[in-house]
Amino acid sequence: MTGFRTGVRIGIDVGKARIGVSRSDLHGMLATPVETVARDHSGDADLARLRAIIDEADAFEVIVGLPLSLSGAHTPSTDDAVDFATRLADRIDTPVRLVDERLSTVSAHSALHSSGRTHKGSRKIVDQVAAVIILQHAMDAEKTTLTPPGTLVESPPEL
Repeated sequence: MTGFRTGVRIGIDVGKARIGVSRSDLHGMLATPVETVARDHSGDADLARLRAIIDEADAFEVIVGLPLSLSGAHTPSTDDAVDFATRLADRIDTPVRLVDERLSTVSAHSALHSSGRTHKGSRKIVDQVAAVIILQHAMDAEKTTLTPPGTLVESPPEL
């Protein structure tokens, strides 16, 4: 056991069109929304924006949601998130961890609906709320187990 680590963490919910971003406070107690970044499938503008957010927050760790099926199996979205996390890890000096995010987007929609938001009116922030849920879950899990959550992403070795 390593104990609970303090410092700012960044949470990321990778979607096909958008990337939700959240951050924790310095003590790792509370996750809050940051912004939604447009996905850039033809370049690296999304990775560059995330790097700027991570650097500005002086984050010590990035948590990327790993969308598994309810049975725990990999899906095309799982492969996309792993690929994205690997590309991000290759471009930043901050450790990146993949954490199970089953139902985070469903939970985000439910939370927004409960607060009176319509589906149409919440499209722009649902990704941020999902990122908050992913990050909060990871921090809560670490507090319980006293070990870092999920799996560390290894960037590919330079050739």
